[in-house]
Amino acid sequence: MPSYKAPIRDISFVLKELYGLEVLQKLKGGSEITDDLIDAILTEVGRFCENVLFPLNQTGDKEGCRYENGEVRTPKGFKEAYNSIVESGWASLSCETEWGGQGLPHTLNTVAEEMICAANIAFGLYPGLTRGAYALLSRHGSEELKKKFLPNMVKGKWSGTMCLTEAHCGTDLGMLRTKAVPDGAGAYKISGTKIFISSGEHDLTENILHFVIARAEGAPAGIKGISLFLVPKFIVKGDGSLGERNNVQCASIEHKMGIKGSATAVMNFDGAEGYLVGELNEGVNKMFTMMNLERLSVGNQGQGVADIAYQNALSYAKERLQGRALTGVKFPDKAADPIIVHPDVRRMLLTMKTYIESNRMLALWVAMEVDKSERSEDPEVRQIADDLVHLMTPIVKAFLTDVGFDMTNIALQVFGGHGYIQEHGMEQFVRDSRITQIYEGTNGIQALDLMGRKMPAHFGRYLRAFFHPVQQFIEGHQNTPELAEFMPLLAKAFGRLQQVTATIAQKGMSNPNEIGAAATDYLHLFAHVAVAYLWARAVLVAMPKVNSTESAFYQGKIDTARFFYQKLLPKTSSLFASIMAGSETLMKFKDESFGPF
Repeated sequence: MPSYKAPIRDISFVLKELYGLEVLQKLKGGSEITDDLIDAILTEVGRFCENVLFPLNQTGDKEGCRYENGEVRTPKGFKEAYNSIVESGWASLSCETEWGGQGLPHTLNTVAEEMICAANIAFGLYPGLTRGAYALLSRHGSEELKKKFLPNMVKGKWSGTMCLTEAHCGTDLGMLRTKAVPDGAGAYKISGTKIFISSGEHDLTENILHFVIARAEGAPAGIKGISLFLVPKFIVKGDGSLGERNNVQCASIEHKMGIKGSATAVMNFDGAEGYLVGELNEGVNKMFTMMNLERLSVGNQGQGVADIAYQNALSYAKERLQGRALTGVKFPDKAADPIIVHPDVRRMLLTMKTYIESNRMLALWVAMEVDKSERSEDPEVRQIADDLVHLMTPIVKAFLTDVGFDMTNIALQVFGGHGYIQEHGMEQFVRDSRITQIYEGTNGIQALDLMGRKMPAHFGRYLRAFFHPVQQFIEGHQNTPELAEFMPLLAKAFGRLQQVTATIAQKGMSNPNEIGAAATDYLHLFAHVAVAYLWARAVLVAMPKVNSTESAFYQGKIDTARFFYQKLLPKTSSLFASIMAGSETLMKFKDESFGPF
């Protein structure tokens, strides 16, 4: 049986020591952020995840969701856990107090979300999607819609979904066929079928609010003619009570590779009553409020599952006895040495540990920038933070999930044959994490978004939000003794990133295939440089504390940074070479030569 321990100490290090709570305290409403508050939230969310959510993870996977005559039943224990998470307030941490939320920074929701997804990713989708739907309506809904729907979303009585995909229409949303017809009374009749709708139907809440993109009569073709509508499962009457069932039905749920405790539904809208959110023909831009927030959340999912997989691989490596150390017997009182003594096992463990801690720093850095972009009193600070969030969102989504899936596979490898069977839970982590690279925009699409949209946006303004502080850090610490072994490597990797950015920007103007061919490698190169920058900052924090009572922790940070710089950062060299090789070998390869032969 697997186990889970919330990584409270490491999260606390990133929040309090690496970035500092003063970042959040300076923002609007930040006066409530104290050490004690952070400790209380981390401790209680961690306890909830360990004791309530985690025990439902394997059972939820085995039982899955059940579809019965248009209704969906979630696995045993999910409803009680959902009621518990709502009552405890963990689902409304960052919702505005105006609507009944706690008004805390998005960053705190991010740390809670990582632990929730580690303990039970399938369960985490239900409150996670509602949080995104809440943000969408809060930002773009009319006052009437907000007053009617937001309070019960915050209370957890009503949940939310995002309905984009159709059978013929995935990434290319301009091809959608769902129609919206005015009903003459201020609402619309929505008709069409949406697929792959997470939490589309379930028994956790009394109402489900579907945010549906559709094309109104007479709208332009393509994405310019898409509008956004709120379609409730049950009509909400004027007094706020629930009325009759709307004309929206769950036709079926998918039988999936993983996240089986999460209901993935096919939803039929047959003249369902819906309410316009925002303006007509501006639905895609509005939906991106939710989609971008969900992309950061999906990155957290990849991070969470990687962490629990690593924890169990580490425990197994300390206990599993096989062979003897290459340099001689280490445990003569045992029949064999534990496998953690073997160099290749240590390579796997350190790779997992390093990437997991790297990605936690990256995710929380971006989360704090989200808060600065929304809560800072300084317009310039808000703008720079917003630019960085735009730039880093596809990186967080794609890199954390690519790495997350790789780490679950490495963890399974540590177990060997025992990892391949169900008992130890490792194969579930592999299955559960795989979807994170696909939904909310495949990782290839994230890479294209980074290179094709974010890189050239506003004449490179988004890039400057990252490039300038990294360049300043390098210049300011060239002669810092504590960083003597790190700074030359960071400067070299950063130089590679600058060079490929300029090269592809130039080549892409005449040949867009250069952008497409380089995109995924570029995203991973960018991520490794970003993480190298964060590790250098972490070393500066840890160095003065290596002789403290937590010597092992702080020395571990320095040694982990060293492993990243020596063993993982060199990947930027091969990524650089691949990007600079261009698109020709890809695009001139004959279609007929792919086979089969």
